[in-house]
Amino acid sequence: MEMLANKKVLIIGATGGIGTETAKLLKQSQANLFMTSRNRKRLENLADELQVPKDQLFEMDVTDSRQVNEVADTIHDKHGQVDILINASGVGILKSIDKLTDEDFSHSLDVNLKGTFYLLRAFVPPMKESKKGMIVNLPGVLGKVPMAGAAAYAATKYGVNGLTKSVREELRRTEVRITNLYLGGTDTPFWDEIDMPVNRKKFVTAKEAGRAVWFLCQQPNSGVVSEMVLQPFNHQAI
Repeated sequence: MEMLANKKVLIIGATGGIGTETAKLLKQSQANLFMTSRNRKRLENLADELQVPKDQLFEMDVTDSRQVNEVADTIHDKHGQVDILINASGVGILKSIDKLTDEDFSHSLDVNLKGTFYLLRAFVPPMKESKKGMIVNLPGVLGKVPMAGAAAYAATKYGVNGLTKSVREELRRTEVRITNLYLGGTDTPFWDEIDMPVNRKKFVTAKEAGRAVWFLCQQPNSGVVSEMVLQPFNHQAI
C-alpha cells in the first residue's frame, strides 16, 4: 500500500457527506490536504476541525471553467502538482422524463459532466508531464446501469464513465492512475431534497464510502484499481 503522509491531495466537494468523511481519514493519514467547496463557511469550519491551512481552501464552482483554472493555477504555482485529485462533487436530480425541465437537464450536465471535464483538463497536464499522479472519480452505479427516474443523472454519469476511460487511454504510457468508484445508494445529504421513497437506513454510510475513497488513494506502485463497486446489500445493481 502506498503511504499517504505528505501526499498533496485535492478534494473537490470536500464539504459533502463523502468528501468530509474522506478528508477526515486522509488527515489522520497525514496527507497534505487541499479542499474546495461552493460554501465558504462550511469549508472553513471543516478546515478548522482538521487544521488545514486557509491558503489551501478554495471556494469554487465546478461549472465555472475560469474558477477551476484559477484554482489549478494557484495550486500548481505555489505547491506544484497534486499527487491525488478526488472529485466528490455532483448533483442529483431524479425525476421521470415527463417532469424533467430544460434547466434540470442542463444543470446536471454542467455539474456532473462538464465539471469533470474542466477538472481533468486543468489537472491532468502536469500529471501527464511528470508521468505520475492519481485521479479518483465517483460516477456511481448509475454510470453503469440505468434506473427509472434517473434519465438526466444517469446520462451525465455514463458520460463521466466514458470521459474518464478515454482520458485513461491518453495516459496509458504513464503511471497516472484513474479510478472510478461506483457507489450505490449512500446515505448523504444528496437525498435530502429528492422526492423518492427510499430506505436510507439500508444504504451504504457516508463514512464507509469515505473509507472506500481513502483505501483507493493507497494503491500500490505496481498496479492500479481501475474500478471499484460498493453498494447496499439490498440493492445490488451491478
